[in-house]
Amino acid sequence: MKFTFVTLFPNIIKCYFEDSILKRGIEKKVIDTQFVNPRDFTKNRYKKVDEPLIGGGAGMLMSPQPLDSALNSIKSVSKDAYMIFLTPSGKRFNQQDAKRLSKKRHLVFISGRYEGIDERILETHANEQFSIGDYILTGGELASLVLCDAISRNVQGVLGNEDSLKDESFENELLEAPAFTKPDIFKKNSIIKEFLKGNHGKIASLKYELSLLKTKYYRPDLYKKQKNEGK
Repeated sequence: MKFTFVTLFPNIIKCYFEDSILKRGIEKKVIDTQFVNPRDFTKNRYKKVDEPLIGGGAGMLMSPQPLDSALNSIKSVSKDAYMIFLTPSGKRFNQQDAKRLSKKRHLVFISGRYEGIDERILETHANEQFSIGDYILTGGELASLVLCDAISRNVQGVLGNEDSLKDESFENELLEAPAFTKPDIFKKNSIIKEFLKGNHGKIASLKYELSLLKTKYYRPDLYKKQKNEGK
């Protein structure tokens, strides 16, 4: 799986791949990263990449030419390039999107800055547009990393133990059941006794019930959806 980040500030993103799971994914050559800076594609002498909004409005907008040239350069060498724009107006990203996109060969994340990206670039190049929440960030780099991290975990070979994906939150539209480790008693608080008895069938059933209760309490929207689908 190849990830290309189109950003004016690649250093914000690069450091995330210097440790932990994604670093190991790169070392094992399961995933690969590339960084493309639109500033390198400008045609003006000052490497300017922003312009005032036509029709008025505060702030500046990323100008279309550098982005268009940068994205065309990626497409010219990769027929598998799948263009994803990070924008507040995009679809809310979720776990099912992460699993679906992990099957792609080459994902390109385009991070906006300033007041955003010229709409004509979105219309020309976007395969999909995603948002990670109803709030505004300084730029799309953090959102790009969120998508990359969530997608990478579903790429075969990235995680050391892929069985850990099976019981994670959102896999069945439910939050993951409470988890415990040693010691059995910590500060006078004991774990659920059934977890210690080794009856895996009962443990699985209990975890499902706890998962339902946890979802009902913390995410009633997901719980309602789960109950409706079960009818």
